[in-house]
Amino acid sequence: MSKSQYETYEAYGPGAAPPDESGGAPPGRYDANPVAHARAGEPVLPRQGAGGPPGEEAREHGSVDLLVVRPGLRADGDGEEPDGRAARRRRVRGGERPESAVRRLLPQALVVAFLAGGTTAFVAKDKAIELSVDGDRRTLHTFADDVGELLAEEGVRVGAHDMVAPAPGTELTSGDEVAVRYGRPVRLTLDGHRQQVWTTAHTVAGALDQLGVRAEGAYLSASRSRRISRAGLALDVRTERAVTVMADGRTRTVRTNAATVREVVEEAGITLRGQDTLSVPGDSFPRDGQTVTVLRVTGRREVHEEPIPFPAVRIADAALFQGTEVVTQPGRPGLRRTVYYVRTVNGVRQRPRPESTELVRAPRTQVVKVGTRPRPASVHDADHLNWHALAVCESGARPDAVDPSGTYGGLYQFDARTWHALGGKGRPQDASPAEQTYRAKKLYVQRGPSPWPHCGARLRG
Repeated sequence: MSKSQYETYEAYGPGAAPPDESGGAPPGRYDANPVAHARAGEPVLPRQGAGGPPGEEAREHGSVDLLVVRPGLRADGDGEEPDGRAARRRRVRGGERPESAVRRLLPQALVVAFLAGGTTAFVAKDKAIELSVDGDRRTLHTFADDVGELLAEEGVRVGAHDMVAPAPGTELTSGDEVAVRYGRPVRLTLDGHRQQVWTTAHTVAGALDQLGVRAEGAYLSASRSRRISRAGLALDVRTERAVTVMADGRTRTVRTNAATVREVVEEAGITLRGQDTLSVPGDSFPRDGQTVTVLRVTGRREVHEEPIPFPAVRIADAALFQGTEVVTQPGRPGLRRTVYYVRTVNGVRQRPRPESTELVRAPRTQVVKVGTRPRPASVHDADHLNWHALAVCESGARPDAVDPSGTYGGLYQFDARTWHALGGKGRPQDASPAEQTYRAKKLYVQRGPSPWPHCGARLRG
């Protein structure tokens, strides 16, 4: 097969001159180059003879010239290839019919035409594409059918958070633009709420716009012009909020992007003193529309002393008549001291809160003897007397009566010495009325009405 850029197949009839030994065309054979503008792979019509219509010379000599041009190349005006080699021709003898020659050469012409068409398709698949990767733009040629193939061909790897426009499955045509923007993680704290988001923006301002964050009047922990690397960044955003502060009978509403409630109170011009506190935690994040109340707190300590009741022990005593009780050890209450802390909030006293308790004095147990001895039925020579009248005169008929000096006690105002001499226990005023009357009768039997110099006459009255 010839290695020339195109091949010429020529049928020679009687009288036609064969090609010279160098392979070139016979001198003066053609007066023009019919393939100068022929399309690749297409047969060229028989050449025009000198002074005649196309194909006339072929019919005259009983031969036909068929010229086929190889794809992508052209013949020069002398019928030679650009490299100077003559086109080779195959002769069809004059005895052969032109139709047979055409049929014999047609398969070879079709092969050449197929190759030319493949080259045309090869050229048609080449596309000029403008690719932008994170803002880096370049124009390249590719045979990729769609965006995904182009990115794979260029080694551009994309993930779930990256943006590709148009989408990876989109078909490509020459002149298309493909943009890839890598996702960047942003650890965003927006008004106290932490989250991780992704953005394809290159700057903080672009990320805020892409995320739909209202940045007007907001606090930003990074400059809006700061670039975001592929590694991402941490960004704290506090939007502007309206917070109402109530203090000292006044209401103030401030617009703020403060990080804590305490900062909002300070921006409102309010100073917390001593034990003053807030209706919400001071380190909490202030919300839009929130109302914060300042609580003015004062406090003081109060000491309270509380008595502790004493217990009583009762002991049976057979020496005492039934119904008689004698206190042998008087009880004494104890004492407890408690310190209370009392708060006043905005002028209102709160419930006291105990802080400490101290036992000042322990209580003393009271011991009481209870008589179990049967009482005698009567005292001879004394039962008929008016003992009630004597009791009224001496004590106003009160069994526990004691004179102002503390010496005499009971219904009949016994002194302790006389009482004990009559068999009484303890103090007379602690004994039962029946026992007191019994001891008084015994005293009358011994001494008559003399123990009662002022009221003794009432016994017979």
